[in-house]
Amino acid sequence: MSVFLIIDIAVKDPEKYSRYIHQVPEIIEKYGGCYYVRGGQVTPFAGDWHPERIIVVEFPNIERLQQCFQSEEYLQLAPLREQSTITRAVVVEGYAPK
Repeated sequence: MSVFLIIDIAVKDPEKYSRYIHQVPEIIEKYGGCYYVRGGQVTPFAGDWHPERIIVVEFPNIERLQQCFQSEEYLQLAPLREQSTITRAVVVEGYAPK
């Protein structure tokens, strides 16, 4: 079953984050990931949630997502994101109607 990685990011260091976002898509795609949302205008709809930037990535399954984010190439890039953002993320299973 496909899974979706939903990420809420607040950017602290735009220069470092820019370096990250220019390199990470190749890694995501290598592991079967597909971006559905990558930044863009965020409009609060309900509650008290005001994210700065949202990213939504679909992976074919949880194993491919884990392989991606545990891969050597991602682990080399991860410090750029960790040092340049405040990141919150969740993984949710896709919906498969019966």
